[in-house]
Amino acid sequence: MRASTAAPKGKVVIGCAGFPVPPTRYFKDFAFVEIQETHVGVPGMGTLRRWRREAPDDFCFAMLGPREIGQEGFRGGKVVDAALKNLVDVGKELEAKIAVFVSPADLAASRANKAAVKEFLQGARKQFDRVIWEAPTTWDADEAEGIAEAAKAIGARDPLLSGLSRSRVAYYRLPGPAGHKSRYEDPAIDKLAALAREATHDEVTYVFSNVDMFADAKRFRKAAKLG
Repeated sequence: MRASTAAPKGKVVIGCAGFPVPPTRYFKDFAFVEIQETHVGVPGMGTLRRWRREAPDDFCFAMLGPREIGQEGFRGGKVVDAALKNLVDVGKELEAKIAVFVSPADLAASRANKAAVKEFLQGARKQFDRVIWEAPTTWDADEAEGIAEAAKAIGARDPLLSGLSRSRVAYYRLPGPAGHKSRYEDPAIDKLAALAREATHDEVTYVFSNVDMFADAKRFRKAAKLG
C-alpha cells in the first residue's frame, strides 16, 4: 500500500528558531518565529517594537526562556523570578504569549528535578497563555510530556528522535540531525513529512533550529504539501 500523500491534518505551523534571514524577508515566508535573543538577555525595546511593527498582524512570536532558569534547575528564587519578569516584559512589547523553556543537557531525571520542573511550569502558566518545555534528550520523552501535561503545559520533542507526541496540541523542535551545524538531507525531510501526515494533532508547531533552518523549513513545508 502506498503511503498517503495528503496534507497533514489540523492546524500546522512552521517556523525557525530566530531570524535566519532579515526579518522583513522572513515575514514573507513564515507566520511564526521562536525568538532566541531572550535566552541570553533582553533584546532592545526598539528592536522589539520594530519586529512587531514590521510583522503581519497575524504573525506569532514565541520566546525562548532565559537560560538561567534551566541553570537554576527550574527552582524558584530571585534569579528565576527576575528572568521571568524580563520575559513577561518582552512578551508585552511583542504581543507574544508563548514561552519556550529548554532544559540544560545535564539536568538529571531525578524525582526532585521532575517535581521542580512541574512546579515551575505551573507558575509559568500564570504568566503566559502557552508554555512549552523541552526536556534533555536523556529523559524519556513520553514521561517528560506527561510532566508538562500535568502542569497544563506542552512537552516539546524532536519527532525524528522520539516519535510523535500523543497530545492534541504538539510542539516539535528540530535541532539538526547532528547538531546545529548540520542540515537535514532529503530522506530525513521525507520522513518528517510522513510523520506530519501520520499525526492527528489539532494543532502542531514545527520549529527548525539548525544552521540551514530557513531552507530546511521550506523544504519540509513543500514535502508535507503545506504550500
